[in-house]
Amino acid sequence: MIGLREIVLIQNLKNQGLSITAIARKVGCDRKTVRKYLELGLEAPVYGPRQPRARVIEPYERYLQERVQAFPDLSGARLLREIRELGYEGAYTAVTDFLREVRPARHAPFERRFETPPGKQAQVDFAEFTVEFTDEPGVVRKVWLFSLVLGHSLWLWGRFVASQNLQSVLRCHIAAFAALGGVPEEILYDRMKTAVIGEDEAGVVTYNAALVALLNHYGAVPRACQPYRAKTKGKVERPFRYIRQDFFLARTFRNIDDLNTQFEAWRTEIANPRVHATTRRVVDAAFTEEQPSLKPLPVIPYSAVLTVERRVSKEGMISVGGNFYSVPDTTRRRTLEVQHHAEELRIFEDGQLIACHPVLEGKACRRVDPTHRKTPPKKPAPPPSSQGLRRPLDFYDAVGRRLAATGAPS
Repeated sequence: MIGLREIVLIQNLKNQGLSITAIARKVGCDRKTVRKYLELGLEAPVYGPRQPRARVIEPYERYLQERVQAFPDLSGARLLREIRELGYEGAYTAVTDFLREVRPARHAPFERRFETPPGKQAQVDFAEFTVEFTDEPGVVRKVWLFSLVLGHSLWLWGRFVASQNLQSVLRCHIAAFAALGGVPEEILYDRMKTAVIGEDEAGVVTYNAALVALLNHYGAVPRACQPYRAKTKGKVERPFRYIRQDFFLARTFRNIDDLNTQFEAWRTEIANPRVHATTRRVVDAAFTEEQPSLKPLPVIPYSAVLTVERRVSKEGMISVGGNFYSVPDTTRRRTLEVQHHAEELRIFEDGQLIACHPVLEGKACRRVDPTHRKTPPKKPAPPPSSQGLRRPLDFYDAVGRRLAATGAPS
């Protein structure tokens, strides 16, 4: 681009007697350009506006805007994956710049981050989600996500459950520790009822005895976050917003099992392999470094037992935790003893084990063991009737010929 400085230089060189070719060589421009500005004199050049160039993201802007209008909290990373599948080959920054234009920026006060040593702590909490399963159209249900996040590597484990009851909490802890392949020194809880029962005037916290027994078995200790200071467990609360935006929104699920299957795939393929926005480390790589600092799992599996009595219905079912389980047709007593283990229900009659069922997730689910129902006996085939027997026509023809041959009277 030729500016006023170059135009003055062209004029000066011409006054010094240089040829157009020599001036073009010194200024670094074409000879036609030198002739042009020699004819114009010292008039400053005027440039028109540049023609706007097509943006790579432009064909996808309408899609992004519609998605953000329908689901304002969808994350930029989630939307980038979606338009990549549609053919987008541009940069992530182009997506975030456009999203900044179509939805208002969030402003939050500055927070002070605290670092946790490897293997020291995990944070546990529940988050409520509302969902309409495609297997039950028109029925809106509440489900809860149990989430465990390691404080150092920020490695995430979670499971959706239909209830926040004690048995769900125990099952989720056992599954989470198995996935970790070890146990942190302490577990930080919010003031959820299944963990914290109360606190006296001296500030001594009383924990749920069943939860304490489970943690003692694994060698961990419970710790309650400070009241009205939920930020003390921000490492587990922040992922809930990430999970809503990047996983839960704009998806459909058949049932709670399908919900957990999709969540497990997202957790292992997207959430934990990503570069964490705060630590700037790959979460899985950080977990690999932290895992040796966890306590080893106990050799003997945990087996807590909650014993209750349940009445058998006319259909041969008992109700436990809002779900229904079958008992054998040969059951005589109407009231049975049920042992509720972390992963299994065991049903006893007069001290004898008569049925075992895996614990069902959800509400109003039914499980019928096929061996509990006797197959009705097959009805014997009716004997052939002696009435209305018919012989073939050849038989009657042969009888007629024999009678004619012997001269029998007609």
